[in-house]
Amino acid sequence: MRITTRRLEHRFGRRRFVSSSHGAVQTYPLRIQTLKAGCGASFRGPGSLYLKPKTLDEAISLLASPGGQILAGGTDFYPALGERLPRGRVVDITALREIRGITTEREYVRIGGLTTWSEVIRAPLPRSFDALKAAAREIGSVQIQNRGTVAGNLCNASPAADGVPPLLALDAEVDLASAAGVRRLPLAQLLTGNRKTLRRADEILSAVLVPRRLEHAASAFLKLGARRYLVISISMVAAVLQADDAGGVAEVHVAVGSCSATAQRLRDLEKDLVSLPAKPGLGANVKAEHLKSLSPIDDVRATADYRRDASLTLVQRALEACVRGR
Repeated sequence: MRITTRRLEHRFGRRRFVSSSHGAVQTYPLRIQTLKAGCGASFRGPGSLYLKPKTLDEAISLLASPGGQILAGGTDFYPALGERLPRGRVVDITALREIRGITTEREYVRIGGLTTWSEVIRAPLPRSFDALKAAAREIGSVQIQNRGTVAGNLCNASPAADGVPPLLALDAEVDLASAAGVRRLPLAQLLTGNRKTLRRADEILSAVLVPRRLEHAASAFLKLGARRYLVISISMVAAVLQADDAGGVAEVHVAVGSCSATAQRLRDLEKDLVSLPAKPGLGANVKAEHLKSLSPIDDVRATADYRRDASLTLVQRALEACVRGR
């Protein structure tokens, strides 16, 4: 019988690995250790220790000492390992219900860090979140959306992270919890480069906070890829537009992803659009010089020139979608 998939089976206290390429079977001991402090059972493979705390305080305590890795949805964690096994302490935070879900506070909409993208899609959110919901539908397959978390998408810090541009356009902030307390940062400051953030190893991104000031604004998200579904973007754009009582642009935020080491807001464009009529044709005011802060690269998906030209078109279309939908 031809083996076409990989399986991990636990039998009689041993782990059995079945190779998909050669059908070879390798086994190694599965050592089980019961932890104190309410963390439940954990198991240890070669050079690794798996821990599953039940509360945020327990998770923070486990991360206080060096060497801990956070496992949330696992949709980025496992692919990053390649053919390697996890090493060190793996802190599985999926049981921390206190940082999952979406609530509305007086000044913010709070999105728990462990909230999945499927939960974002289903949540009854203000219209300014339409762009975020559209981005959520673009994050992998439905299975990935069911497992992948908002915090994981941000902390992975991929330049092509679909969740980042709409949250940047919403002026989102993040809470980072550690033994020292909770510190709050604008999302734009958290992301410092390709796969780089200001999150310390002992911190958990516990929440994303979106100001309610623009909750009635129109928003749009557009993504360009080599195919329609299950694709890493060539460019993506999120726009949020608030009109005043006279029908002019009161405030507008535009963010572009996949064209720099981190997604970027187009601040000069935002300033130039204020007070212009919020009606069809607004996108024609976007010029190539408005995108000069971007630094696209040549790669297997597209050239830098193509990315820049495509981004210009996407920004124009996103703004047109906002004025049509307001």
